[in-house]
Amino acid sequence: MAEHTAPHRYPVGLVHFALALGGFAIGTTEFATMSLLPIFAKGLNIDAPTAGHVISAYALGVVVGAPLLAVAAARFDRRIVLVVLMALFAAGNALSALAPNFHSLLLFRFLAGLPHGAYFGIASLVAASLVPADKRTQAVGRIMLGLTVATIVGVPFANWLGQALGWRWGFGVVAVLALATVAMVLAFVPRQPADPEASPMGELQALKRGRVWLTLATGAIGFGGLFAVYTYLASTLTEVTGASATMIPVVLAVFGVGMTVGNLVIPRFADRALMPTAGLLLLWSAAALALYTVSTGHLWSILIAVFAVGLGGALGTVLQTRLMDVAQEAQGLAAALNHSAFNTANALGPWLGGMAIAAGYGWTSTGWVGAALALGGFLFWAISVVTSDGPVLRPAVAH
Repeated sequence: MAEHTAPHRYPVGLVHFALALGGFAIGTTEFATMSLLPIFAKGLNIDAPTAGHVISAYALGVVVGAPLLAVAAARFDRRIVLVVLMALFAAGNALSALAPNFHSLLLFRFLAGLPHGAYFGIASLVAASLVPADKRTQAVGRIMLGLTVATIVGVPFANWLGQALGWRWGFGVVAVLALATVAMVLAFVPRQPADPEASPMGELQALKRGRVWLTLATGAIGFGGLFAVYTYLASTLTEVTGASATMIPVVLAVFGVGMTVGNLVIPRFADRALMPTAGLLLLWSAAALALYTVSTGHLWSILIAVFAVGLGGALGTVLQTRLMDVAQEAQGLAAALNHSAFNTANALGPWLGGMAIAAGYGWTSTGWVGAALALGGFLFWAISVVTSDGPVLRPAVAH
């Protein structure tokens, strides 16, 4: 059920901006780590597939932390929970910047990932609670804009900073952004006292619902394709396309523009026809990822393909609203689990892509891996539609 708070002091747009700043910090570290992979691999004297484990460690932290922290936070004011989560996120990134070796970096990236899913899940619930029910996906999309704008501004800046001063600076600047988010949330986000009937056991009820698991599987598999390509994009640009290092931030920014356009436009359709929008996004992603494999020979063609892949990133926003619909009263856990699902994708995509590269299929094979994952997600979407107990073409309405 969509929740609504008492009147608040600041405009909704300003509240959404404060929440989106946290998304900007999270998006910067999540995607910049992928783009910095060749740099910290060299700095730590490891190969690229091994360096990919650093990305998987962060993703594992999200998968583990999202349900645990969401359940633990069920009885607390959501604003305070957001502040605590961002403070933990700042600490994890500061430690990552100071990591003395590969194994300690793995640990610190895991710790940095723990608050990620719970933050996005709770921030999405707060954002949706401040708007009418038929605007929920757009409200969630505004929070996710922080992440997508990070791929345009934060990630290229962190990549440039990593090239100029060293990969540790990329994590350090994220820690600063996280502390700025703490200040913004305290200043502008209204208090949201916990529902007196909320409880950890009540949140766990979400795990009994088959439609919740189908939605999570759709994201965990279907979104893996994007990460399979993005993780190795910088290496593909230099090794296959022949692009200079200075062009890498430009290509990363184009990917970010695709994600941002997707999160600005697609939620408007999702608020009218949620599940059809999700299905079309998965098919779009499969086609775009297949296109990527044949586009890497030229810079102009890979720019088009990367933009198209980025558009598919709106799937996260759409499935976030779907989980609000099927979770019933267990909103906090279900919203956080969405990010566990997508970071399962974040672990699965780079792992399978790395296996394909290590097996000798080449850098472009990540596109075929990605297309297969998108189609796998579409299969779970189709099962969800077939087993749905309501008309699929109607606008999403909270239960």
